[in-house]
Formats: sequence, C-alpha cells, structure tokens
Amino acid sequence: MKAPSFLLAALLALPCLPAVAAQPANANANAPSALRAGASRIDITPSPDKLPQGFLGVLDHIYVRTLVVDDGRARAALVAIDAGGIPTALVDKVSARAASELSIPPAQLLISATHTHSVPFRVDDRLEQTIVQGLKDAIARLRPARLAWGTGESYINVNRDRIDPKTRRWWEGPNTDGTSDKTVAVLRVETPTGEPIAVYANYAVHAVVSGNLDKVSGDIPGAVSRYVEESLGGDAVALWTSGAAGDQNPIYFNQTYELRDIRIADYAKRGEDISNAMPPGGQGMDRNNPRVQVLMRQQAQMVQTYGQMLGEEVLHVMRERLETAPAAAPVLRGAQATFTCPARKRTDTGRAGFPGSYVDDGEVPIRLTALRLGDVYIGGVNGEVYNSIAQRLKREAPFKHVLMSTLTNGSAPTGYIPSDEAFGRNVFTVLSSRLKPGCAESGIVDGLVKLMNGL
Repeated sequence: MKAPSFLLAALLALPCLPAVAAQPANANANAPSALRAGASRIDITPSPDKLPQGFLGVLDHIYVRTLVVDDGRARAALVAIDAGGIPTALVDKVSARAASELSIPPAQLLISATHTHSVPFRVDDRLEQTIVQGLKDAIARLRPARLAWGTGESYINVNRDRIDPKTRRWWEGPNTDGTSDKTVAVLRVETPTGEPIAVYANYAVHAVVSGNLDKVSGDIPGAVSRYVEESLGGDAVALWTSGAAGDQNPIYFNQTYELRDIRIADYAKRGEDISNAMPPGGQGMDRNNPRVQVLMRQQAQMVQTYGQMLGEEVLHVMRERLETAPAAAPVLRGAQATFTCPARKRTDTGRAGFPGSYVDDGEVPIRLTALRLGDVYIGGVNGEVYNSIAQRLKREAPFKHVLMSTLTNGSAPTGYIPSDEAFGRNVFTVLSSRLKPGCAESGIVDGLVKLMNGL
C-alpha cells in the first residue's frame, strides 16, 4: 500500500499555508462584514438544429445555475452545471477569469457537474463564457442575505454493487444491504426577511434514468431543481450537486432489467454479444417495438417522479429542519490541494463478473477543494467517489455540517474512485478504475479533513 503523494496548492490553509481570499473590488478590509448573496440561472439547452448525432430531441431544458456569496471582504461562488462532467482545463480557465475579473479566488469557487447522462458529452466551446456570465449575473444581484443549514432523508437511491441472483457473479443492480447514505443536505440562502435567494442541495444518486431516451435532459437533478424553483417562486435558484454516488443508482432503474434484455436480444440478431458490455444510450433497441415504447415512456415519467419526491424532501428540510446561522456574517474561506495515487492500466475487457488484468501505469492526480461557508464545510472531489468514502469523511471531520460534492472542479483521470474494501468486487466501476487499491480513500478523507481544519 502506498500513501498518497500530496502536491499542495498555493491557497492551502494552515497547518500548511494560510488561505488568502482575494478582495472584492470595492472591499474595505477594515469595514464590518455584512453577508450578501446573489443567484442566476442560464439555459444552455442546444437548439434542435445543434443536437449532436444520436440525440433525438429535448426531454427537458438544462442549465448553468450559480450562487455567489460576499461579505465585503471575501467572495465565494458555487456553480452547478447540467453536464456529465466538466473538463479540468475548462475549470482552470474559468477559475483564472473569476479571480482576475470577479475577485473570486480559485479555492473559493466550486464548479460541479450534476452528472446527468443525458446531455452531449462534448462540452460546448461557449460554456466557459456562459459560466463566467452566470457569475457576473449573480454578482449583479447581490443583496443582504443569511444562511441556514439542514438535512433530511430520501430513499430513492440504492447501492448498485451486488451479486447477481442468477449468475452468482458481480453485476450492477439494487443491493439494499449495501452501503448507501440517504442524507439530503440543504443550504438555504435567503434575505433577512426570509425571501429565498438560492438553495444548494446535495444527494448521492446517479442521474441515469433518462439515459436510454437519447434526449437532452437534466435527469433527476434537473427535475429536482425545477420542482424546488417552481415551489419557491420568484427568481429563486436551486443548485444540485452530486454526493458520493459512484456506487449509487436510482432504486428503480429499468436499464438493468427488461430494457437491457431487449438490447442484448437485438444485438444478438446482428451477431454481436453484449451480455457483458453496456453500449451507450438507447442504441440497439427498436423504437417501433410497442414494449420498448412503454418502457421509454415510463422512464421519462420516473424522472419527474424522482424529482418531485426528492424535491419535496428538500422543501421539507427548508420548512422544519433548518438551523439559521448566527446573525454575524459567516466566514468565507477556501483551500485546494492535489494528491497522486499509483495507477494501473487494464489489459483485458468485460464489464463485470470476472477479475481484470492490469499493468502498472504511473500515477494519477486527484484534486480536492474545501470551502467553508460559516459553519458549513463542503469538500469537493473531482471524481466519482464511492459512498462509504463520504461517510468516512463525515465521521472524521471535526465539524457538525459537512458534505461531499463530487465531480467538482474538474474531471480526475482516475475513472471511478472505489473505497478500499470495494476493490474486491468485480463490478464495472472497480474494474474500469485506473486506481490501484490502498491510496485514494485515505488520500481524499485525510486531505479534506486537513484542508477543512485549516479554514
């Protein structure tokens, strides 16, 4: 087992280096702090004539949602984008512009992908400007604000690593006995009189329900955000971020069952065996098949059902379970670090059920970001993290309000990030991971705890 090798960023907090926040342009370092917040929402849905090959239309619109908080001395921003992932190079470009143009330090900017699987995987070149514009719009709307925090529970997720009851081999499917955090974390940002400005919600579930439809969709995250925004009214913005969902699926997910069997049969007619593979989207299904049409329609309905169920829990937390932050403006502070782990390269194929073969392949980096908003600590990881790693973080971080936001501030070249104990499972998330066991879990937990302690 090799310990993670850390490369500390310039904005690390003690006990490394002090975290230094860039001053807003009009800030007076000696002036009393007063929290302000602003939010924005920008539609990034492609027009019908711009849809990439393979997309059949638009199921629902996708957005860049942004929240900026400012206490007159420091500024921080949270961005949630309906995308499968955000390239690290794009995050770095936006971070540099946000620092130079908007006084938002890179360590105080969290750019998160909702991880919907129903958007074009190739990021539009205009997205950089859209993210920056969202930050500018949110800053233009800054107004007096206060923060409140609470948590609830939702049971729409389930561990997806299981032994198949028929083959007795590892495969993906609902494992109700597996590790699965049901926590819905909610940060409400409102005016001093209680008018909602923004909601930041975090939950661990894969946004894969609409993946077979081959239509643009925000999937579960988009449905939750739209439901909460509609419920709150006005110009309130609901940002979703993915918790540690590397091994968490929606509890009812047909792609693993009948839709998968239909695809296997359709490919077999063409002489191709995909029984141990998973082609993307709805490829391989006859959409004129009445049964396929029923199942597709049900999947589209399920997106809305999940959105309403999880959205209602967010609203429930906001009504009854919030702790309002002290009247004084909260601390706004962030820190970043990068560490590396030994890597491997797979030399065989097969989705699951059998051990993989590997050769050593150097090292791969993982980026961590910690952001403190008052007494709320957000740990950002730029990969798809197994659920038990986030649960360990919450146990070991010495703070009451802690959450993990994954697919945040870039895309780690690791593939999935399994927990140490998960490396014994022959599931696709473990087999496809570039990580060798024994490094990433402690590197993430220890690294984030260290960053948070310095804030």
